[in-house]
Parts: sequence; C-alpha cells; structure tokens
Amino acid sequence: MAEPDWLSERFVEHKDHLHAVAYRMLGSSSDAEDAVQNAWLRVSRADTDQVENLGGWLTTIVARVCLNMLEARRARREESAGSLPPEPAAPQRNGQAGPEDETLLADSVGVALTVVLDKLTPAERLAFVLHDVFALSFAEIGAIIDRSPVAARQLASRARQRVRGTADASDAARSPKREIVEAFLAASRGGDFAALLDLLDPDAVAVEVRGAREVAAFFAGRAQAARLALVDGVPAAVWSHRGRPRAVFTFTVHDEKITRIAIDTVPERINALDIVFLSASGKERG
Repeated sequence: MAEPDWLSERFVEHKDHLHAVAYRMLGSSSDAEDAVQNAWLRVSRADTDQVENLGGWLTTIVARVCLNMLEARRARREESAGSLPPEPAAPQRNGQAGPEDETLLADSVGVALTVVLDKLTPAERLAFVLHDVFALSFAEIGAIIDRSPVAARQLASRARQRVRGTADASDAARSPKREIVEAFLAASRGGDFAALLDLLDPDAVAVEVRGAREVAAFFAGRAQAARLALVDGVPAAVWSHRGRPRAVFTFTVHDEKITRIAIDTVPERINALDIVFLSASGKERG
C-alpha cells in the first residue's frame, strides 16, 4: 500500500477520537471539523518515518491546532470588548449524538460553566481537557504548549479549581439530592449503620442486595475512596484509581429516601459520562 494511502486510512481510523479532542477543546462542532481538517493538511505533508505512536502524534497535532484557534479566538474577543459566545450544542451524527460528542461538563451547569471555560487561558483549557478528559501526561501536555511538566500540572490545577467552583455553585450541586448523597458517603465512610438506615428506603436495592438493613450493612465502612460528583449533571459518587474514574454510583431518591443504588464499572460507559468532582462541604468532612 502506498504511503499516502496508508496514512489516510490510519487518520480515518483515529478521526472520531481527534474530533472528540477538538470538540471538547473548542466547544463547537464546526470548529472541531475545521481543526481536524487543518490537522490532516499538516499530517499529509509530514514525514512519519520516525513516528512510533501514531495516535499520540495525531492527538498532539490536533491539540496544537486547537491551541492556535483558541489563541486567535481570544485575541478577537479582546478586540471586540470581550463578548461571550453562545453555549455550544452537542453535534448530531445520523440524528443521534455519540459518546465522543458529549460536552465536556454536565449540561445542568449550563451557560455559567461555558463562560468559565472561555475565561480560561488557551493553555489552561488545553491542559485541563487533555489531562482530565483524555488522560495525557503532563510531560506530553508540556511538550504541546512549550512548558515544563510542572507548569502544565499547575495550569490544569488552576483550571480545575475554577471549573469545580462553578460546578459547586450550580443548582444541581446545591440540590437536596446532593445533601442526601453526601450524607450517605459520610455515613458509609464512618461505618455509621444507623445513619445509613435513616437515609435508605425500607425496600432499597443496591446491586443484588435488597432491603435497607442489608444495603446499609453492605456499604458500612466501604466508601472510603468514593467522591461526591456531578455525573451527567446529577449528584452521584465516583471511585477513581490512579486519577481515572473506575466506578460510578448513581442514586435514585424518592421522598428524601434512597430507593436504589446502581454501580457501573464498564469503562466504555464511564468514559462517555460527564463527571465533575465537587468540593466536600463541612457536613461531609465532619
């Protein structure tokens, strides 16, 4: 197979992932398509003989294209007195949105969070998205933005704090369900059987366990590493390993009692979720 044909086929294989990176960086389907097309023009003219990790190399090229587009967008915005863009809508493919097209953060956070992302510097936004969403290392991110790994980590940390602050202020984050989930996590960590019983409906179900007493016994002392989060805009709990979400706990609540706890550990489904970790309140820390 000729080199151009081989490279074109490999690029097509990675195109959905590259579009996902660009969309989550830029917040616009049309801009993402432009970024991927621009990246292909660069790729088609490049020497790939020394490329060992094609997927990583393509991601780097798309990220650099997006960084340039974000910097140009910011310059235009400053020239036009900083007008804010509309909230991006998730793009549609064949009438349905695929997992790769989900917006970066929960829809319930709404325009406020879109504004926060747009107020991040291009480097902060890139570091946050590439690390927190696509799990690139800070060494890889630093190479893209010409910074040290330590500087890339600091950029991502600053961005994360601002994003989390907006999530904490959202209606979903301040809802009664958040208080119930938070209280459940605190009782589970502390092994407080009585508090767990008080939060559970008598007929509560969790996995294959049925009944409040059985569910309380199952969770007592077991949620040590689970963290409060918004999952697709709804208060939930997430257990992570080495910085990546590995299990998602969703709660069904009726009349202020937990009736069902579902646990999802399928990586493909978890990767398609919008997860924003929330700061612990004094109630949970206590």
